[in-house]
Amino acid sequence: MELGHRKAGFYKLIYWLVRESMYNTMVQPDFIRTAAFQHYPAATFPTVNPVHWLHSHFAVGGWSPLSRLSGMLTAHMTSIAPRNGFTWHPHRGLEIYTWVLDGTVYHEDTTGGKGEIRAGELQRMFSGDWIEHQELNLTDEPARVIQIWYAADPEYRGLEPHYQQLTADELPSERIGDATVSKLIRNGSPMEHHMNGRLTATIVDAGGSTELEAPQPGEDLFLYITDGQGRATHGDETPALDIYDVILATPQVEAVSISASPDKSLQYMCYYLPSFIPTLN
Repeated sequence: MELGHRKAGFYKLIYWLVRESMYNTMVQPDFIRTAAFQHYPAATFPTVNPVHWLHSHFAVGGWSPLSRLSGMLTAHMTSIAPRNGFTWHPHRGLEIYTWVLDGTVYHEDTTGGKGEIRAGELQRMFSGDWIEHQELNLTDEPARVIQIWYAADPEYRGLEPHYQQLTADELPSERIGDATVSKLIRNGSPMEHHMNGRLTATIVDAGGSTELEAPQPGEDLFLYITDGQGRATHGDETPALDIYDVILATPQVEAVSISASPDKSLQYMCYYLPSFIPTLN
């Protein structure tokens, strides 16, 4: 599928730069504090706009001070302009999840996997030793996605590339307070996985609140605000929350309440990963 006059070599160069920035950074970023609850405004992390049709916010990986979190190489928001996208490019040794926030993205890969991913749907692509794919916005409306790259666990790296996609109805969810929490990876989700971690997506009703699930022993939490505004309450700390803010937490965190502004729902994703926050000796 042709989308205007593009040069494949240019996009492969962009891909190579992003990939190298992630694979050649420190595993434990120095700026993470030892506190059990940490809030970082969105401006802490870089916004990348390498071409006119692409706008990304890198909370983890690719030039971010959060270079990696355990096996998670990147967690970033990408907005793709209408009738644009990433043409064919390769991956290896990765498990990539795409969660569509707004719009529709067309995916096609060399395993034969292809189709549209709509808002509220989750896609998984396991690259094995090698896969090529393209991700395109074929519509007349912008598309906004969260993409997460994990380094595949060594025991799975010899598996053949494969692809999976789940609709919103196929993802289990529950009500916690005034919020709907969808289970994306583990916690009863039918989504397969070859990585070590849990992932949920939460929508807090406008004017409502919910209690945040604390990480379990051996885990730390990376929380990424994906839409709306609100406030977190952790003891005497009450930071305002805005789109693309980040919260980090350890199992020692006290009860945390998350509330949405009166006029719009608040959305965020919770990544429960093997411990990455330094501890006091």
